[in-house]
Amino acid sequence: MGVTVLRLGHRHYRDQRLTTHVALTARALGAEKVILSGEKDEKIIGSVKDIAKRWGGDFEVEYEKNYRRIITNFHGVKVHLTMYGLRVQDKMKDIRGEKDVLLVLGSEKVPGDVYHMVDYNIAVGSQPHSEVAALAVFLHEYFRGKELEKVFGGAKIKVRPHECGKSFFTS
Repeated sequence: MGVTVLRLGHRHYRDQRLTTHVALTARALGAEKVILSGEKDEKIIGSVKDIAKRWGGDFEVEYEKNYRRIITNFHGVKVHLTMYGLRVQDKMKDIRGEKDVLLVLGSEKVPGDVYHMVDYNIAVGSQPHSEVAALAVFLHEYFRGKELEKVFGGAKIKVRPHECGKSFFTS
């Protein structure tokens, strides 16, 4: 199963861009799935599915209104990324040994019971920053940098490394 990201509390009027960035970061850095919870937003779901189709890989995006059901029924380690948790560098060794990981990321204020529903409350730094930054750092540490070498099979669009400018090719 790998890494699944659960995005809590998406608000259509406020979080479209950031929730999209959570999903794209999850996909690009090795997660296999993102589950959106909160207000259902078909535009984001469609957009992320379209990107996965064009840019390759087997990334899934789903919606589930009841985030508690996802957390409760997940078989694997459950990690809430929060600035109030234990330091990622102190706990990554324990988490990395797990095959299936659910990463819980808040949007609005995270309900207090979430802190007790997970196995770890993990902080990436102890200063305010975005959940996208926390997700990126966590995934980079979890995969030990190997996610940067990931090949996305079935890609219709690929980027050719280029010092200056853009260079794409299609398959």
